[in-house]
Order: sequence, then C-alpha cells, then structure tokens
Amino acid sequence: MTATSAVPAASVDSSAPRQRFVQCSSASGLHRVAYTEWGDPANPRVLLCVHGLTRSGRDFDRVARALSGVYRVVCPDVVGRGLSSWLVNPAGYTVPQYVADMITLIARLDVETVDWFGTSMGGLIGMGLAGLPGSPIRKLLLNDVGPRLDPAAVARIGDYLGKPARFETLQQGIDHAALLAKTFGPLTPDEWREINTPLLHERDGAWQFRYDPRIAEPFAALTAEQTALGEAALWHALATAPGPVLAVRGAQSDLLSRETLAQMVERGRAVSSVEIEGVGHAPAFLSADQIDIARRFFIGADADAS
Repeated sequence: MTATSAVPAASVDSSAPRQRFVQCSSASGLHRVAYTEWGDPANPRVLLCVHGLTRSGRDFDRVARALSGVYRVVCPDVVGRGLSSWLVNPAGYTVPQYVADMITLIARLDVETVDWFGTSMGGLIGMGLAGLPGSPIRKLLLNDVGPRLDPAAVARIGDYLGKPARFETLQQGIDHAALLAKTFGPLTPDEWREINTPLLHERDGAWQFRYDPRIAEPFAALTAEQTALGEAALWHALATAPGPVLAVRGAQSDLLSRETLAQMVERGRAVSSVEIEGVGHAPAFLSADQIDIARRFFIGADADAS
C-alpha cells in the first residue's frame, strides 16, 4: 500500500490536515480506521498520536500543527470512535485489536519507525506495541497512563461509558463532554468546543456521541485475573521498550498514581517523568507549555535532523 493518494505531492498543502482511511481486519471481518494527517506526506519521520477511550484523533490538532514542520503527524480515530468503523463483534474492542490496527496503519504509512504520543488508552496501545519484538516505536510519550490503573478511576469511567446520551443542540453535547472530561484542566469554552465538536454528530433528530456504546462491553467484562495478566504484560513492555519513554502525569490524576509513576521510572529501561500541575486525567496538551513538553521530548536538540 502507498502512503499517499494519487494526488502529486507538490499539490498537497502540508500545513492543513488531510482526512484519510485505511482498511483493517478483525476476526469478524473488515473495518476502516480513519486518520488525520498533518505535515509533508513524504516525510519519513512520523509521529503517531493516539487518543483516549471515548475521544478522537482531533484532540491532537494543536500538537500536530506545532510539530508538523518536523514530523508527518498522524492522528487516528481508534476503531469504534470518531470517523472509524464500528466492529461487528464488540468483543474486539481490546488492546490487541487496536495494536493490530496500528500495525496496519504504519504499513500504510510506509515507514520503518514511528514516534508515539498516547493519551490514556492510546498510551496502553503504545505500550502494547512497544513491547513486541521488532517494535517500530522509537520514542514513546505516555500521557497520564501506566501499567497499573487505579481501580477507583476505572470504576468512575465505567459509570458513564456506553450510557445513552442524546442532546437537542450541539452545544449541549459539547458541554456534557466537557463535564465528563473536566479533569483535563481549566479549558476555555472555545477550547472545549474545539476538541469536543468532533466527538458528536447529528443523527435521528438529535446530537449523539460518535463512539460505539458497545466499547463498554469488554471494558465491563474484565476479570481480576485478566487485569493482572494485562498489567504484567505492560510492565514487561515498559522494561523492554526499544527507545526512551516519557511518562506524563496530571498532578491531580485519579488514574495514574505517583507511586505507579515512580515505579515506571524505576522499572522501565529508559523512562523519565514529568508532572503537570493543575490538571488531572488527562492533560489536554492544548496550552503552549504542555505542547512544549512534547516538543522537547520528541525533537529536543535534533530539531533539524531528518
């Protein structure tokens, strides 16, 4: 598969986002994964930005704009979210399926290595991929997530995940999504509108969330044994990740504890950490100071490198 469409590269506006799709497969058939692409489509230096559980790739628009001069930035909508397909069998809404989809996406991009920015669920997917032999991940930023998730936060997420929600207006939907994500930080009304509008669409006379409510089914069905096995696998992935890892924590996070963060630095092969004051789960990376954390980690002194 080729990385770009038949449009000549010279005619592509690399400063604007491009909406693309890639076909992936699961045990129950084929599905499409949507992704937004920024920067030079011929740039072999790729940054994959992967969102949280009910969010979309458009959460990363500001990060993508800021880094697209150095990177080809690719922001997928994980299957079941955003503009991506919904799975026939909801049992497929698990990290192994998401990892498989990202491997297919990387093959479409036609690159050997990628850097990875993963928020919450996106970080779990990144760890899952980073722990595989021959992983293409070069650098990994984990935004407010680690191998061990606080059970109280998991229960909080389960309380709203997949529950029916219909809104008379788009603004009502934006405000409801902002309430669910209030720990992202003190965002302005315009910022909430910017990141929450892509989560909603008008259907059957009402505004609804774009994600498949059935993503709640495998989430709710997790057993203590499965959780323990998954945690062990993620600790192993962190210890064997091929490149540097930056673990970012919101200082008020209820999902990633300070104790887990310290263990990540201690047990990981090349893990550093930073804590962001005034936010919980998860830092939105809309402000210049937060974006600069990502810029320094991914680009640093080698901003001019190819």
